[in-house]
Amino acid sequence: MHIVYVSDGKAGHRSQAVGLYTAMQRQSANEVTFEEVAIEKLPILSLLKGIVKKQLPFFKNAPAYIFSVGSHTQSRALLLGKIYPKAKTVVMMKPNFPTTWFDHAIIPAHDGVAEQGNVIVTQGALNPIINEQRHQKNRILIALGGSSKRHQWHDEKVLNALEQVVAHNPDSTVVLTTSRRTPKAFLPRLLQQTYPKKLQIFPVEDTPQGWIFEEMQKAEAVWVTEDSVSMIFEALTAGCRVGVIKVDRLKQDRITQSVDQMIQSNLVSDSASIQTLAEAHAFKEAERVATYLLAQ
Repeated sequence: MHIVYVSDGKAGHRSQAVGLYTAMQRQSANEVTFEEVAIEKLPILSLLKGIVKKQLPFFKNAPAYIFSVGSHTQSRALLLGKIYPKAKTVVMMKPNFPTTWFDHAIIPAHDGVAEQGNVIVTQGALNPIINEQRHQKNRILIALGGSSKRHQWHDEKVLNALEQVVAHNPDSTVVLTTSRRTPKAFLPRLLQQTYPKKLQIFPVEDTPQGWIFEEMQKAEAVWVTEDSVSMIFEALTAGCRVGVIKVDRLKQDRITQSVDQMIQSNLVSDSASIQTLAEAHAFKEAERVATYLLAQ
């Protein structure tokens, strides 16, 4: 079974495609292979010619599935589906085209599309993480984001939240990391506080690829600033108890509402203590979608 992924080069989009591929690989009795093709290598004119010839010579194998994530990848995936009519087209977002144009549309609940027909609604975007059952009691990971189109970073509020987490978990090992969006002036301000000596601080620029996913496997609990919604779902998938650090909101939309709904449903918590966080859930969205696709 061969999967072709039409790629726009964005890491977050690739994470979704790889997450579904690896889940299918774990479940399938047959060999599952994966081929990533950049949209630059799929010019529209070449694809239109390929529809006539019914093949593209640079594909190693005819695909059984064609994945697309990202606005600019969808038209290529649809055209590839015409070239390889036996392949199933799978879009992993709310598409720009009618959902019925794809064989399967995997859409996060916050996009507000009802589950019906070929539409599969998921809690958050898919990711390649699994729970490896290596969590260490009283080990905490704090993952900081930054300002976004819907959030405004506020140093004092985040510093106060961090102080509360440290104060309420005195016997815990606390590891903290930043992101590319974390303001550069924040870490120097953090180091001026009284509690950083209780933190193990790893700035994002000093961490290798995959570091944060490994830390999620070791942490009992993860606190994430609410602007980093994808990381909240990654921590849930890793099997961690998850706390949310509130960040000022510039606007309310489906994304911010999804965070509120997770708190209200006790999937995550805005508490500062491990003891009062929601229990870890068996969160396996990629596995669930893979099971569905392979059964079709």
